[in-house]
Amino acid sequence: MDAVFKALADPTRRRLLDSLNTRNGQTLRELCAGLDMTRQSVSKHLALLEDAELVTPVRRGREKLHYLNSAPINAIAERWIRQYDRARAQTLTDLKTALEENPMSDTFVYTTYIETTPERLWQALTDPAFTRRYWGVTFETDWTPGSTMIWEENGRKIVDPEQVVLESDPPRRLSYTWHTPTAEWAEGAGLGGDVLAKLRDERRTRVTFEIEPRGDKVKLTVVHDGFEPDGVMLGMVSEGWPELLSGLKTLLETGEPLPWT
Repeated sequence: MDAVFKALADPTRRRLLDSLNTRNGQTLRELCAGLDMTRQSVSKHLALLEDAELVTPVRRGREKLHYLNSAPINAIAERWIRQYDRARAQTLTDLKTALEENPMSDTFVYTTYIETTPERLWQALTDPAFTRRYWGVTFETDWTPGSTMIWEENGRKIVDPEQVVLESDPPRRLSYTWHTPTAEWAEGAGLGGDVLAKLRDERRTRVTFEIEPRGDKVKLTVVHDGFEPDGVMLGMVSEGWPELLSGLKTLLETGEPLPWT
């Protein structure tokens, strides 16, 4: 946690985080435009934010886009804030809320480190025996690019020819399109007809898992993109992914999942 507190202590780095909170997924050039300093200086600040895992870089062609990563703030909030009074912890809780509730982008990015192996993590992302335990979802597919996927959640199957595997490179990279918001799924999720109608008007998204070994841990980066900016689905997954990935991490590291809500 020392790297996180060190990164947050500097006002320039807090301004960079504020800028990304206003508009996520910016290039170095765009971030420099709001600061009176050289690209080299901004790059050094971004490097410290990346080291603290507060910012995740994602390559898009020749460009490198920078996204907020709420995992370190979630960890601080969950492990430490309850031990202190509200006034002393207010800055961190405000930042946690900003990271989770104001994505302001068409892309959600989240990075976490898990004490496991790439092969074990791949199994946890694809094997129904694992996904059911921390997600409550299973997939029927052979995990080859172009293959269709049938989602099953709460005893309800979601079938659509546009639910497909996009990339499958075990145990390094997995990508697939997100499920269709069906009436049966919405009923199981407790969503009303008005919310379902808005979800159906939004374009289909995709999720990509990037797996990198880091010593005795594995770095998992989840990139969920293609959303309507400030769309309903974006708001839902921005809340859901941090909890889901916490459950995945806990299951792999302890053998027991977090209670799924």
